[in-house]
Amino acid sequence: MVQPARTLDEPNDKARLAVWKFTSCDGCQLSLLDCEDELLQLADCMEIAYFMEASSNPSPGPYDLSLVEGSVTTADEVRRIREIRAQSRVLVTIGACATAGGIQALRNFADVDDFIAAVYAQPEYIDTLKTSTPISTHVAVDFELHGCPINKKQLLEVISAFLHRRPPQVPPHSVCIECKMRGNVCVWVAHGTPCMGPVTHAGCGAICPAYSRGCYGCYGPKENPNTASLSHWWQRELGAEKVVLIENLRNFNAAAPDFEAESRRQEGGDGQK
Repeated sequence: MVQPARTLDEPNDKARLAVWKFTSCDGCQLSLLDCEDELLQLADCMEIAYFMEASSNPSPGPYDLSLVEGSVTTADEVRRIREIRAQSRVLVTIGACATAGGIQALRNFADVDDFIAAVYAQPEYIDTLKTSTPISTHVAVDFELHGCPINKKQLLEVISAFLHRRPPQVPPHSVCIECKMRGNVCVWVAHGTPCMGPVTHAGCGAICPAYSRGCYGCYGPKENPNTASLSHWWQRELGAEKVVLIENLRNFNAAAPDFEAESRRQEGGDGQK
């Protein structure tokens, strides 16, 4: 039986943390484990009650904070995320799969039955939904932490904010700001390289531009991205083919609303020629 989440005023020595996996590669959970020394400090103020990546001895809910990795791709996952939401006082989604459907959301633009028939010898045994959707499509989410994988420092900031009952201080600006802070030469301006940086959420430290490669949009749309302008500049000024633009918009964050809408606009012939 699902137990209701505890109220804010209920006393407890330690907040109870749960980490959940849905359809994903486990990379964002590994980012938490990669915290190492910080994770030991975290254990002093939080009880890690459910985290199957780290322990085979889970404790039942309710939970004060649930971190959810992965997208929803099956009917069972729809049921399960609703149960988790009912047991969690605060629910935070982590990573591109949980916040924007992940790379598996490419199925949203095609017929998933064709994919199943091409991959599996006996497709009749496969039970899946037609789409891969973010957790927020199915339940209320208190905060979304973007990235593929997430930035462990940002994750620690989110957990710290929860413990101190304040809003997380995760910058909403673009990768372009990170390039400036790092002292990178702009690959777009200097080399004419198409780059997703102007519309992509910061958090990676501008790794790709630091090595003279365009941003691939791993952290999803930044706050208020101008994807139509990006499309214009990529095609009209940089000479990028429309198919390349669509491929980049449908990368790790294929179902992010801003990226999905622009990719469909381009595919439908309404974009820049």
